[in-house]
Amino acid sequence: MQPSNASPPEFEPARLDAFLRSALPGLSGAMRLERIGGGQSNPTFFVSYDDRRLVLRKQPPGEVLPSAHAVDREYRILRALSGTSVPVPQALLFHADRDVVGTPFYVMERLDGRVFHEGSLPGIAANDRRAMYFSMAETMARLHTVDWAAIGLADYGKQGNYFARQIGRWTKQWQLSRTRDIPEIDRVSAWLQEHLPEDHETKICHGDFRLGNLMFHPEEPRVIAVLDWELSTLGHPLADAAFSCLAWHSRPEWYGGIMGLDLDALGIPTQEEYLQHYYRAAGRSTGVEVFHLVFSLFRFAVILEGIAGRAKAGNAAAENAAQVGDLSVAYARRAAELIETQG
Repeated sequence: MQPSNASPPEFEPARLDAFLRSALPGLSGAMRLERIGGGQSNPTFFVSYDDRRLVLRKQPPGEVLPSAHAVDREYRILRALSGTSVPVPQALLFHADRDVVGTPFYVMERLDGRVFHEGSLPGIAANDRRAMYFSMAETMARLHTVDWAAIGLADYGKQGNYFARQIGRWTKQWQLSRTRDIPEIDRVSAWLQEHLPEDHETKICHGDFRLGNLMFHPEEPRVIAVLDWELSTLGHPLADAAFSCLAWHSRPEWYGGIMGLDLDALGIPTQEEYLQHYYRAAGRSTGVEVFHLVFSLFRFAVILEGIAGRAKAGNAAAENAAQVGDLSVAYARRAAELIETQG
């Protein structure tokens, strides 16, 4: 994540500074605040002092959809996972009131590492690219093998019927946030409801598990942190696995995907190689099917349409939100293409 040249924050930095100095004694030097570019949901900032570097994530200003932008859940799961093998930043505090930055927010330690928003991993050696994708698969497997009840997350979501509930939720979100007619989204929603699997496996789901939400070691090809837990819940692990495959179904101009690139020359594994690595690491005997991929494409299309809606309302988190929102059509069409392969 890189500092952006976006407009100043919508809150008074001095008020945040005073709050942090009270909540985290010992901070020295002037506070330096930088908005981080790349995110489309919860506004995120680097908050730096002479002796400490922090990250702040807050809800966006204005009205938000029900259950969206749940920074309190992000904070809770970061705290719960801190003692597991899943690499996460150290969460320091959560503030539920709006008196400091205008919305609820939480603060975590800032890590040194690399975040890539292009699936082609530009500037990386081919061998390291392969290792980084496999590290991504291994990290996801670690998450899906955590005993969620043992770390206090038994009430973090409902058990069973995950896909039925999610399809209902995202269909409703589509109806609330739609800014235009996209027939493919309606068609895909109906197809998914007609092809629900019987499997009710329950694990911790990140909800947005993809390359851009991982931080890699500054030099080594391994994941050191999983970021952006806003959509996390208890759910089906194959939803995460399929969503992490969206890069193989996205063109480079669609959110930095790798579809159409020479993966062998780049050193990037095929989708099947990546998934097989995940299955081995997670000890799985069942895997991703067309249903899971279509569901992930559908959900992402609705998320992007929500970004378009926030852009229209003037409270999107990133300046390019309107352009990103337009990609909802592309992802809905890709989902429809996969349905066609089923005859």
